[in-house]
Amino acid sequence: MVKDQRKWLGFYGDDFTGSTDAMEALTMSGVKTILFLKPPSENMLMDERFADFQAIGIAGVSRSLEPIEMETELLTAFEVLKNANVEISHYKTCSTFDSSPVVGSIGRATEIGKRVFRKQRFTPLIVGVPALKRYTVFGNHFATMENETYRLDRHPVMSNHPMTPMKESDLRIHLSRQTMEVMESMNVLELAGSLDEIGMKLKPKLLKAPIILFDVLNEEMLTRIGLLLSREVSQEPFFTVGSSGIEYALTFAWKQNGRLETTEPNWPKLEPSEPLLVISGSCSPVTEKQIKYALEHQFIGIRASSEDLVNAEISGESRKKIIDEARKYLEHGKNVVIYSALGPEDQSIGTTKGMLQGFGQKTTDTSQILGKQMGVITKELIQSQGLKRVLVAGGDTSGYVLKELDVFAMEMIKPITPGAPLCVTYSNDPLFNGLEITLKGGQMGGADFFLAVKDLI
Repeated sequence: MVKDQRKWLGFYGDDFTGSTDAMEALTMSGVKTILFLKPPSENMLMDERFADFQAIGIAGVSRSLEPIEMETELLTAFEVLKNANVEISHYKTCSTFDSSPVVGSIGRATEIGKRVFRKQRFTPLIVGVPALKRYTVFGNHFATMENETYRLDRHPVMSNHPMTPMKESDLRIHLSRQTMEVMESMNVLELAGSLDEIGMKLKPKLLKAPIILFDVLNEEMLTRIGLLLSREVSQEPFFTVGSSGIEYALTFAWKQNGRLETTEPNWPKLEPSEPLLVISGSCSPVTEKQIKYALEHQFIGIRASSEDLVNAEISGESRKKIIDEARKYLEHGKNVVIYSALGPEDQSIGTTKGMLQGFGQKTTDTSQILGKQMGVITKELIQSQGLKRVLVAGGDTSGYVLKELDVFAMEMIKPITPGAPLCVTYSNDPLFNGLEITLKGGQMGGADFFLAVKDLI
């Protein structure tokens, strides 16, 4: 229950799948959360539909932007959060810390945040999320894949990410290549003991550095960090950087200090979707397995040629061909997967980047151009077929697809797999209002995830 009018937390997600991950962490703990798809106006925040929400989020695309582009995007979003009467403002990163000096720079985002949120002792950086099997130990980050936990620079996917390969597991070193800001860390040993003892260990570090990286090994440690952050709250929004570990830390702390009740959310009863449309721009081997599994279980696969879709001369014709083929199957109740790549070794990835360079564009433009094309395809199919449920795979793809739809906000309505819940949309267009949608990051979900979204079992 809300005990005051001030929002407990506001966050900006650096991609849309990460934004729904943060919303899930809050909603699952009973914190009523609304996710806006662009920075909301003051009037929208005062809308009676959102009056009882305790947390607000803004879904963004900064993970796919260059540092100069991030300036405008984040200054606007951070000013909205600062003026929205929130206690804690959060720049939400991926739990695998996807970033580089040239695209999705978390260092630049932190610098911008520090310019907007000036009145605090330090900026906490928290990346570990045990619920997602992400851990930080002595500054080094680890992620689990298929029951095997890897140091980030040896992770089979993240070390070879097509846009932001993670070649360094020490988050302090990785971030030092993106910002000149000095960092210190609170390691697993220093996070043992009472809050007062932890606070005493933290104090001398604040004399050396404005950014503090916190190790995270388990939920108990995350709770102590949440309680520590709660002590820093004042009348000014307290700015934080990191994964949904921040949401988990705070909700654990709020439950322990009695601010938040421990009752389970009451999810609405939902029916299976027939048909389900899946749109995938993900290059992840996890998504590759999910696509192949779906095709083995009566989903129809349609290859969307990324080479054709980024070519302005033929993109319209290519898009129409994909839509016509998908419509033919959807009209007969068939579940459809439209995908641009099958895993990180797909030859189209390199070919598409080469084509963009030939057109005089940057290879980093791939996400935006291809995502927009997939968004137009999605919108036309929803309009023509009256679809009620859609799944979008790929963090960057999700952002650009949602930007093409006439949707301004989302709310979680059911968990499916950690980090990728089912949501319902808010729109002024009846065709898009109440649409059920899941946004899935590349590493999220088991092989049968598409079927789980379809059947909700």
